[in-house]
Amino acid sequence: MAWNPQGGGGSGPQGPNIEEILRRGQDRFRRLIPGGVGTVRGGLLVLLVVAAVWLASGFYKVQPDELGVELVFGRMVGTETPGLNYNWPGPIGSVLTPKVTAINRTEVGFRSGGGRARLARDVPEESLMLTGDENIIDTQVVVFWKIDTRIPKGGNQDNLTGVRNFLFNIRNPELTVKNASEAALREIMGKNRFEFARTGGRAKIAGEAQILIQDILDRYGAGVEVTRVQLQKVDPPGSVLDAFRDVQVARADMERKINEAEAYRNEVVQRSRGMAAQIVLRAEGYKREKTEIATGESHRFLAVYEQFKQNKAVTKRRLYLDTMRDVLKGMDKILIDNRAGGVNVVPYLPLDTLMRGRGAGAQTKPAGEKQ
Repeated sequence: MAWNPQGGGGSGPQGPNIEEILRRGQDRFRRLIPGGVGTVRGGLLVLLVVAAVWLASGFYKVQPDELGVELVFGRMVGTETPGLNYNWPGPIGSVLTPKVTAINRTEVGFRSGGGRARLARDVPEESLMLTGDENIIDTQVVVFWKIDTRIPKGGNQDNLTGVRNFLFNIRNPELTVKNASEAALREIMGKNRFEFARTGGRAKIAGEAQILIQDILDRYGAGVEVTRVQLQKVDPPGSVLDAFRDVQVARADMERKINEAEAYRNEVVQRSRGMAAQIVLRAEGYKREKTEIATGESHRFLAVYEQFKQNKAVTKRRLYLDTMRDVLKGMDKILIDNRAGGVNVVPYLPLDTLMRGRGAGAQTKPAGEKQ
């Protein structure tokens, strides 16, 4: 019966005749196998076709970010690079294609939501940790990791121990990384003080956490390489946040008072040191002055003594006259002549006084008056 979708005797286009196609296919199959499928030749041909299809199913494709891991009877026999490759088809062989270049993200202490907003949900049983000074701290961390393709020490380019460990040593890589990360963070936080962890020690803690997480995973033989550890949040728990802020304000006031006291102390100390240095310098100057004066007096005395040794009478007379001049310089003078057995007062004309008075009078005399 011919298939006519138009029905009736219309002049539209005719569809394919399914019965004719099947009949032609059967005729071609009979020509290939004259005796039918039940013959030996027919069975061999069917087996060959099935074998060809089975062998052809061994071709597989590896994407650029993947690595082809070939298994034969469940045992890893080799790896293949991206492209079209071949391995024994199942059930003899199989192929695993892990994404060795993809960077995975594991969150500890929170779970980010989907969508553009990515609202985070806190997980207190993971985020709350105890610090070294017995304070509770709320920590949220993101650990970035990938399949370990590093060459072990002493290995060669074909030694993919990390890939083998990742595929066969751990069942749930995400959970393994999360547990290792949480254990490492709790250990590190337990060794550091609260203020250090939430202020200047964030970078140091992240670096130590990456090293410790990698060490734990290597001891597990997880085949995971930790690329980066990022601290998202290091704060006090939300229930005591207000009290913590009050403590921070009080601590800031305390530090301000301490700084003011230190500034005042430094000012007073510097002023006192300046005054002390001034007094010391003044005393040094006075000491130097007295020393120089004493040295000069001693030199003058020695010089006089040398002259005295050369001519004692003249030196005595000179010393006497100098002494009398110094003594009588500011005194009223009366000369007494005791010669001829009597005491007569000799008139004394103070020429120096008269000369000084005459000079003063000349200065006060009017300009028009004649001398």
